[in-house]
Amino acid sequence: MINIDMIKDMTNAFGPSGFEHDVTKTAAKYTGSYPVKKDYMQNFYVNYDAAADKPVVMLDSHTDEVGFMVQAVLPNGLLKILPIGGWVPSNVPAHTFIIKNSKGEYHRAISTSKPPHFSSAAELSKPLDIYADIQLDLGVTDRSQVFDVFGIQVGDPVAPEVYFDYNEKTGVMFGKAFDNRLGCCCILEVMKRLENRTDLPVHVTGALASQEEVGLRGAKITAQTVKPAFSITFEGTPADDLYFDSCTAQGALGKGAQIRHMDNGMISNPQFIAFARELCEKYNIKAQYAVRKGGSTNAGAIHLANEGCPCLVIGVPSRFAHTHYGYAHIDDMEAAVELAVRVIENLTPEKINEVFNV
Repeated sequence: MINIDMIKDMTNAFGPSGFEHDVTKTAAKYTGSYPVKKDYMQNFYVNYDAAADKPVVMLDSHTDEVGFMVQAVLPNGLLKILPIGGWVPSNVPAHTFIIKNSKGEYHRAISTSKPPHFSSAAELSKPLDIYADIQLDLGVTDRSQVFDVFGIQVGDPVAPEVYFDYNEKTGVMFGKAFDNRLGCCCILEVMKRLENRTDLPVHVTGALASQEEVGLRGAKITAQTVKPAFSITFEGTPADDLYFDSCTAQGALGKGAQIRHMDNGMISNPQFIAFARELCEKYNIKAQYAVRKGGSTNAGAIHLANEGCPCLVIGVPSRFAHTHYGYAHIDDMEAAVELAVRVIENLTPEKINEVFNV
């Protein structure tokens, strides 16, 4: 079974886009005997070997989560913030957040929410504007305390404050940053299961990329660095089972790994999907198939790298993406991990020639 403590540590870690240091430090605890390295963008590589004599399969995920950055400190001590990544404004008020200052200290703040007692009818009915209507409150009484007591400055990063929990009876996990720390955990688990395997037909490198939520930036570097022949992207994909009927939903909790045909960033390689489907049937791996009209993944950057790279996107459905909280099912993670392992085991030269016919 996948290490629940690893999932807890990885999802609890602080890491908005551009500030993924805590996440990569945590990931390093779960890499076993594999060599690791980081680059200047905080991309984190496991078992990187540019001189590999076999086709390279890159396991991709992203380490960052949606968050905010302190833009200004107001005279009353409230902090103006700008989003890092995509937020729905109505999801932001009246929650707790963590601010990390330049000393590495963490401080709790509450996002403001104007009480109905002081709000006009027009204010209560108008859409919220993050820039104008929502600030962070450290519980101070004047501006100087922000600097002198908390050491917080303009430019400090902000992330949701949520802590992981797991229900053994249902197999459902609760926490934050499931997009995409669950994908990072899938990489670490796959690498663990392949550790010391000398019979593999391919060389496997894990690449935990930074800054996906602000434009797939880290993956543009990892793809250039690793130069994979094939890539498997793990994504904590938005679950849709609360919004559609069972015939229409394509990202339901407990229904297996989600294999993505299309999104805004990529039309998936059909041969790769057919190969994955064949393996799911052969090894009885639960899977669901998605055609997404919105969103994208790191595969949008990776499949365009070098001479082109066939990418398989495997999702772990997570409810309430890009909010504080999420639910995901451990069985879907297990299916995603097993599918990736089976792909790697079966990517022989003969199979590559048969499936991809290059």
